[in-house]
Amino acid sequence: MIEIQPLTRHIGGRLTGIDARRLLTPEEVKAVDAGMEEYAVLVLPDQNITDEQQLAFTANFGPFQDGANSTERRQELRLDPAFADVSNLDKTGQKLARDDRRRMASLGNRLWHSDASFRVVPANYSILSGRVVVTKGGNTEFADMRAAYDALDPATKAEVENMICEHSLIFSRAQLGFEAYRPDELAGMKPVRHRLVRTHPTTGRKSLFLSAHIGTIVGWPQPEALAFIRDLTEHATQEQFVYSHRWTQHDLVIWDNRTTMHRVRRYDDLGTVRDLRRTTTRGDGPTTEQVAL
Repeated sequence: MIEIQPLTRHIGGRLTGIDARRLLTPEEVKAVDAGMEEYAVLVLPDQNITDEQQLAFTANFGPFQDGANSTERRQELRLDPAFADVSNLDKTGQKLARDDRRRMASLGNRLWHSDASFRVVPANYSILSGRVVVTKGGNTEFADMRAAYDALDPATKAEVENMICEHSLIFSRAQLGFEAYRPDELAGMKPVRHRLVRTHPTTGRKSLFLSAHIGTIVGWPQPEALAFIRDLTEHATQEQFVYSHRWTQHDLVIWDNRTTMHRVRRYDDLGTVRDLRRTTTRGDGPTTEQVAL
């Protein structure tokens, strides 16, 4: 029997009764979608799956997100390009050095963000498998952008209703002082535009579409825009809106990027191995009309 146990007041549910290693029935797919609509984050424990099984499970929930999962060149990848390699390992299985370029770029995962918001068509679901987890640190935190929107005062809701923000990996990584880009990377990091307020296509609930990838608000001076986005992010990540997931081996965690932000907490990535593998589904379309930037 499929059961979901709430994990916090606003966000997160622990789902049991589904085996992600096998072909899902249409009823099971509907149950996951319904759980995501209510809880935005689902934790499926004890899912000892292979890469092939994770890809098959992900395909139940939409097409894969093109270009969302890595900015590394194909020959540098440890995993199939359909995966985001959320680990501290190089392609030979060795821990990344402190000054490794990929490690520097991946520190952006410690900032509050929404996966692939830097794409014209952003992500829907992210599905993260805990293959090797750590016992200290490394929690993944999720903030409910629906509850955060609901808690805004009426004047702020009116102010943000039609705001358009520009997103890029350059903006988020700049917060950490990362500027080492190849010309081909820069060509793929041109800012894209997204609405700050999104409406879920099924539930009709509104949510804030916040992310560290935001670099400005269209029509605003950048310093004012960034100060305002910082205020909204502080509001949206208050403790009452956040679920912190402490990983156990073989957890499978699914979240909806349309209605959440997330970040990973610091852990000893130089002394311990952490191997998580993410697949991502593509959204239904741009959140707003794009212009040449």
